[in-house]
Amino acid sequence: MDNKVAAVKMRDITKTFGATVANDKVWLDIYRGEILALLGENGSGKTTLMNMLSGIYFPDKGQIFVDGREVSIRSPKEAFDLGIGMIHQHFKLVDVFSAAENIVLGLKGSGRLDIDEVAKNVKAICEEYGFEVDPYQKIYDMSVSQKQQVEIVKVLYRGADILILDEPTAVLTPQETDKLFAVLRNMRDLGKAIVIITHKMHEVEELSDRVAILRHGSFVGDMLTKTTNAQEMTNMMVGHAVVLDIDRPEPKDPKPRIRVEGLTVRDIEGVVKLDNVSFTANSGEILGVAGISGCGQKELLEAIAGLQPIESGSIKYICDDGREDELIGKDPLSIQSLGVSLSFVPEDRLGMGLVGSMDLTDNMMLRSFRRGRSLIADRKTPKKLAEKVVEELEVNTPGVSTPVRRLSGGNVQKVLVGREISSAPTVLLTAYAVRGLDINSSYMIYDLINKQKEKGVAVVYVGEDLDVLLELCDRILVLCGGKVSGIVDGRGASKRDVGMMMTRLGGAANE
Repeated sequence: MDNKVAAVKMRDITKTFGATVANDKVWLDIYRGEILALLGENGSGKTTLMNMLSGIYFPDKGQIFVDGREVSIRSPKEAFDLGIGMIHQHFKLVDVFSAAENIVLGLKGSGRLDIDEVAKNVKAICEEYGFEVDPYQKIYDMSVSQKQQVEIVKVLYRGADILILDEPTAVLTPQETDKLFAVLRNMRDLGKAIVIITHKMHEVEELSDRVAILRHGSFVGDMLTKTTNAQEMTNMMVGHAVVLDIDRPEPKDPKPRIRVEGLTVRDIEGVVKLDNVSFTANSGEILGVAGISGCGQKELLEAIAGLQPIESGSIKYICDDGREDELIGKDPLSIQSLGVSLSFVPEDRLGMGLVGSMDLTDNMMLRSFRRGRSLIADRKTPKKLAEKVVEELEVNTPGVSTPVRRLSGGNVQKVLVGREISSAPTVLLTAYAVRGLDINSSYMIYDLINKQKEKGVAVVYVGEDLDVLLELCDRILVLCGGKVSGIVDGRGASKRDVGMMMTRLGGAANE
């Protein structure tokens, strides 16, 4: 890249939050006509660095150059004025507006809005790059993939030619990922500069032209993707050799533990989220749950955990002596009083899983404070547990007295997973246990889950990465539109076939 002029140069960029150094004198170059993958462990400063480029944060020190000119970016609007746009993992769209209305929302205009003229311009952008967006379609009628395309078209409409995408494939099917990659390659070939933040190494190898790696907030190095591999990139991120193999031991004496029959769940608006769902989760086995976002995965786990009202059906816990306890109609405390040891890692880690204003010790105590027989809560045991989780899962935190909200998303996830596994469950429900985690941390969690399986725990693992589901799980339950599309053997299933079942194109397999 020495013969090309960088579209963006970041020099000695430093950003601190209290005592935490998020970025430390980072140098980074971004070129047009290139897809750059920005890699690093959780808390390495990737998103913080890009947030400074997109105007969300302002650096404490350092310089940013765009097309050779030093600039000061103090807001997303100033970033857009420089041709820089960021597509965040959580979309910022108004559901009741159309695609075209969302795309022009917030832009200055003279006179009355001509939505047909906007739609015409949107269609021109879509034709140029290969998007499939109907300008008049309402957001609430769109799939996750379509919403993401609207977000990308929105920044292009504003004139961006330097695009940053944060975890762009987190909730996409393999087929939707292929379409996105085709669009990104078209944009690259037409001269756009593209940065992707991701933890999926196979996607880095498939899509990117160059990788840049951060470790503990510092720039480690960059290289052409074609000259490296996943193992080398991971070793650079972590600072030492990492084994990139997901173990899948054979289930030992699996027995039915949770039996779900005819489960139907509606949300508060009366929309059916689960429709006549039936399956069995066995002890000593990992049952994966695959499906595009919003297909009922969240409601399924919450129903088993006693957190979701049920319209009809049965959820039975099967004890070692063969006795069956009905869980329908029981809240988590009632389920616990039956002797059912159930742990739940929810999708909403700071809304349902942990309390952001509490420190690590207090969040551990949320699991144990009812066991005490004294008016004074025991803090020693939760503190030891917090210290154990921090050490074993390599949580990046100043200490166990740090409020959870000050941790990066990945470190919050480590704390939650560590707490739930430490309670010695017989059933472990996990919703996106490695979402937002770097590759090293993810493999730690896979190992922990496998250890639970070997102890005879019935694990239900909701995941969004099909490659992981196929490597980790013994069986995979596929949901489509709240219905069971099929249950397949994890050892023999095809990624493409499961992806098709997620979108109604595949046939159901027998359990």
